[in-house]
Amino acid sequence: MTYAPQKPVDVPPYQLQPLLSGITDGLSRAAGHPVTIRCAQAIGSEIYVGCSNGELLRYALQGGTSDSPESYTLLSRQSMPNEKPIDEIVLAPSISRALVLADHQIHFYTLPTLDMVPLNLIKPIRNVVTFAVDEQHLRRPPQFASDIPVPVEPIEFCVVKRNAISLYSLRERLFFQKEIPLPAGGVLARRSGQYLCIADRENYNVINLDQASMVPLLPISQAMDSDIVVKPSITVISENEFLILSWTGASTLGVFITGEGDPVRGTLEWPGHPEAVSLDYPYITTLLPNNTIEIHSVETQAIVQVIPAPPEGSKQDDRKALIACLNGFFIPSTQRREKLRPTPVRLMRKGGAKTRDDSGTERAGDDAVPDFPAL
Repeated sequence: MTYAPQKPVDVPPYQLQPLLSGITDGLSRAAGHPVTIRCAQAIGSEIYVGCSNGELLRYALQGGTSDSPESYTLLSRQSMPNEKPIDEIVLAPSISRALVLADHQIHFYTLPTLDMVPLNLIKPIRNVVTFAVDEQHLRRPPQFASDIPVPVEPIEFCVVKRNAISLYSLRERLFFQKEIPLPAGGVLARRSGQYLCIADRENYNVINLDQASMVPLLPISQAMDSDIVVKPSITVISENEFLILSWTGASTLGVFITGEGDPVRGTLEWPGHPEAVSLDYPYITTLLPNNTIEIHSVETQAIVQVIPAPPEGSKQDDRKALIACLNGFFIPSTQRREKLRPTPVRLMRKGGAKTRDDSGTERAGDDAVPDFPAL
């Protein structure tokens, strides 16, 4: 079951296009344990993929030819320490760093080469349950060699441990700021500015990091006496707004709340609990358990597009996640190549021979080109 848009837009905002295939082919695997993709991130012409066998893959967009379009090609691969599954990849382009979570440790790499930062500069952070980088800092664009040099601001992030939250800032080195007690712990967190929205095993809360104060929000599941395990979901909407999901037993509600814990906008609703939620303003995209993708408008909360589940047995029949890439990435296009193909154009010389009409008035010749104002 899914909802259909009441007033679908004339041009749907999204279309599906394959980017990579056969990623796990040829990867090392233990007997009886196939390699799966655990997470991914992308920026510009680079895609980074984390796998269940601890391998970190780097793909780059390579130029095409007249016979084949551009495509992403594997450039390098490396294994995490102890070959543990990679749980999350976060890209911080403004400081050219990637933060990779595996085996309850955050490891630090350089972008775009994915070289590990030397351990004498930054050691991995241990005993990590989850972590949250300030999304406003993640949106800062990368700096290029051709840019006018400007001071590089550090990024800030929170590390959720078993009973506390540790605050860090990162630039060339890692700096510990402070620790906030968290007796109930947390399993998922998202940070925007001074606010941290965090879910423990039962409830959502929002924490003011400057004041070290917490406001309770909603339960993750409102269904009484239910044996269904509901996965929490938190999405940053703006500097002072989050979207949290709560299962009612019959449907899931999406509630927009501020950093102070106040509800704003209207609510969203889905017939099942979404597997993944992604923001691409002004749209919220959700992956439902039946592999259907629904797109809502953040402003009106209306459904604007529904992408049906792929046919059974197709290569894309097992959709697992939706991933937001905050600084965008390139997508190969065959249409652009077709539209830019060489086309002959007939040229005429300006100022041809002048002739006189029957009234004796001088006129430009037939091969003259009229003057147009320059744009």
